[in-house]
Amino acid sequence: MEEDNSKILEQAHAEFKIQNFKQAEEMYTKFISSCLQSRDCEANNLATAYNNRGQIKYLRVDFHEAVEDYTSAIQSDSRFEIPFYNRGLIHYRLGFFDDAKSDFQQALKLNPDFEDAKVSLQQTLVDQQHKINRGY
Repeated sequence: MEEDNSKILEQAHAEFKIQNFKQAEEMYTKFISSCLQSRDCEANNLATAYNNRGQIKYLRVDFHEAVEDYTSAIQSDSRFEIPFYNRGLIHYRLGFFDDAKSDFQQALKLNPDFEDAKVSLQQTLVDQQHKINRGY
C-alpha cells in the first residue's frame, strides 16, 4: 500500500512541477485520502501533499480552502515551516495581521534563515502599524 501511495505522490509532484494543477490536485487528493484511510504514510509526505494542494487552491484564489489545507499540513507535521508561511501569506492578504504575524513567527522559529518569512513578517508589522495609525 505504501508503495502505491509513493507512486501517487511522485505523480502528483510531477504534475505540480509542470503546472498541470488540475491533475496534480486530483493526485494529491487521492494520496491524502489513501493516507488517511490506511494511516500508513510518513507525516512529512502527508504534510507536503496538503501544502502543495493548498498552493493550487491559493493560485485559484480559493483562500478559505487553501488555509484549510495549510492547517492540515501543519497538523500533519508541525515542524514543517512552509505551510506556516503560506497560511501567513493568506492571512496577510486578507488583513488578518495578528494571524499572519503568528504564522510568520512560527515559520521563523522552525527555520531562522527563512528569508521570505523574515520579509513578510516585517511587511506585516509595517502594514499593521499603518492600519492602527489610520484608526481601523
